[in-house]
This record gives sequence, C-alpha cells and structure tokens, in this order.
Amino acid sequence: MKISRKIIEIDEELCDGCGQCVPSCAEGALQIVDGKAKVVSDNLCDGLGACMGECPRGALKIVEREADEFDEEAVEEYLKNLEKQEPVQPAMACGCPSQQIQAFTPQNDCACMGSAATGDAPQSALSHWPVQIRLIPPTAPFLKNADLLVLADCGAVAAANLHTELLPGKVVMMGCPKFDDLEEYAARFTEIFTKSGVRTVTVVSMEVPCCAGLAWVVKKGLAAAEADVPLTEIIIDGQGKMVSDKSGQAAAQLA
Repeated sequence: MKISRKIIEIDEELCDGCGQCVPSCAEGALQIVDGKAKVVSDNLCDGLGACMGECPRGALKIVEREADEFDEEAVEEYLKNLEKQEPVQPAMACGCPSQQIQAFTPQNDCACMGSAATGDAPQSALSHWPVQIRLIPPTAPFLKNADLLVLADCGAVAAANLHTELLPGKVVMMGCPKFDDLEEYAARFTEIFTKSGVRTVTVVSMEVPCCAGLAWVVKKGLAAAEADVPLTEIIIDGQGKMVSDKSGQAAAQLA
C-alpha cells in the first residue's frame, strides 16, 4: 500500500558511488548498484535520514512522495537474507574498502601466539571490516552473539598484546571519545545491545581523563538496552602497560 511519506532520494548526478552512506543505513535499504547509491526498496527505508550525514557530495535528501509504507518485518527478513549471502569482497569501484561490511576468518589464536615464540611474522586476529564505531551498523552480521572489544583509537597503537591477547575471538569497535560524538555512540551501542545479543564486552581505554568517555558510552548503551552483559574495563598507560583491570563485572555495578 502506497502512502505519502518521507523517504530518501538520491541525486545520481551528485552521487559518485563512494558507498559511505551504505553502512550508516541500519535497515540495509541502500546499496551501490552500477556505481551509484540506490534505495533497494521503498519499504526498507524509514525516511529518518541517518545516512545523509555520511554523504560527502550532498547527494542524499529527504523528500515527501508516494511510497510503500515502511515495513519492519520486511527489513528483518531482508537483513536475515543478507547474512546468508557470501561476505562482501574487499574492494569496489569507488570508495574506501574498509567501509564495506566484511567478515572473514582470522588467523587462529595458536597462530597468533606461535608467531611470537618462533620469530615468524605476527598474524592479525582481525575478523571483520569496518572497525570504526561510527561506520558499523547495529545490524552488521558479525555483531550477532559477539564478544565485543571496544577499543580507544590510541589503544590500538599502545597495546602490544592487541593481536595476541585482546583481540582473538572478539569483534572490535574503535573510536575516540575526545573527538567523536559520544551521544551518537551511546545511541548506537543501545541499538547494538538491543538487537545483536552481544555476550560480553571488553573496553580498552587510555589512562587519560578524556578516554573515560569510552566506557561511559558503553555503560549508557547497556543501561538503555537493559542488557545484562558482563563488562570488563581495561585501562592502559601511554606505553601500553595495564594500570587497571575490572574484569567480568555486571554492567549494572559499573554504570
């Protein structure tokens, strides 16, 4: 049934197919087709415009027109079907490959640990792209039933044991609580904890006051989602040394 409602419209003259809008659409309504962003189906677009701020060309806008009603059940079915498809290949014609949702098999824990002992080149424990909090949609397949590692950007440089101890077996989400929008983060984590069935959360932040915001947004998301998820908070100093480890505590105790 078609009704008059707000919906996303894409100016193909302005769109360069960079794909930055795609991961910001939680409903999966946007895809790159023949080098241009397209609305897959009107009933998948909620018309709220969360994707608009990600377009560097200003090609997206909200219009009011006759369209199929937004259908949450259709969105759920569509996203389930996407999960069954083969992972997205690493590259596309335009745009940054790291923004495209990908899941892949990392080197196993033994390979990561063994490389350090034998002198071989270290192996990456990363299992997915993207990794930046603002680029990961709450519906990303790799978030389902995940053990989550929420990592301060600086922590990735400081933590020498990132790929050998912290990251193996976990889904990583990175961000900077000083320069990024914490309220946006909190809303995203709320949706993730509501929808994805996350099993555990580990937050790794730096020993500076501004970095405390990272644990704050995670706790706020857990509280808003009323999610009973074990939370570990690790704080490291500028040289990567652990200065605090609050392991496996209930989120309610840490909020």
